[in-house]
Amino acid sequence: MTAEESTPQTAAPANADRPPAAEVEDHSTRQRSVIEVLTVVILSTVAILTAWCGFEASKWGGEMSIAFSQASSARIQATNADGTARDARMFDLVIWANYVQAVANDQPKLQAYIETRFTPAFAKAFTAWKDGGRVESSPFANPAYVPEGTLKAAELNATADAKFAQALENNQRGDNYSLLTVLFALVLFLAAVAQRSRTTKGSWALLGLAITVALAGVAIMFSFPIKI
Repeated sequence: MTAEESTPQTAAPANADRPPAAEVEDHSTRQRSVIEVLTVVILSTVAILTAWCGFEASKWGGEMSIAFSQASSARIQATNADGTARDARMFDLVIWANYVQAVANDQPKLQAYIETRFTPAFAKAFTAWKDGGRVESSPFANPAYVPEGTLKAAELNATADAKFAQALENNQRGDNYSLLTVLFALVLFLAAVAQRSRTTKGSWALLGLAITVALAGVAIMFSFPIKI
């Protein structure tokens, strides 16, 4: 046996190809630094977005209150106008009853006098009723009869309905912004947990999820109307 054969072969160290421990530690430190900076950016940006959503929710809530107030005011005015129309109709009914009685008693002078007491709205309907061959049972059934306050009441009721619908829409817009604050709160939670994760992979996974949710929230936010 030669000396070379008797000399034991020295095995190569198993970790010869691995980076030194210091290099691994530096890489981990850099990863943590990047994660911390990115987390701070996410937290700051989402905090601003959350404040903006709160501001918009407040503004739309104010618009909702204004619209509800306008709807209530228009409804009250419509009720008053409708009351005026009812009073005018009642007055016309009394005059018409006297006119019918004068016709039944064959009193042409009284008829002529009562006709001078017709309100403009009833006089118009009475003329249309006579010219149309008295097809309807009375001038009240004629389409030309529109007592004072009827059109105004209809217009105000339409305004009240429109304002009420607008108030509901504004309320929904405010609720939408409020829901976005919840979504952004989830982003803040994920970013905060990412900072506390013990593994770099876990931190990156949580940050990736937080960024995805944040981008989705921003896309949704841009689809909402803005009130300044």
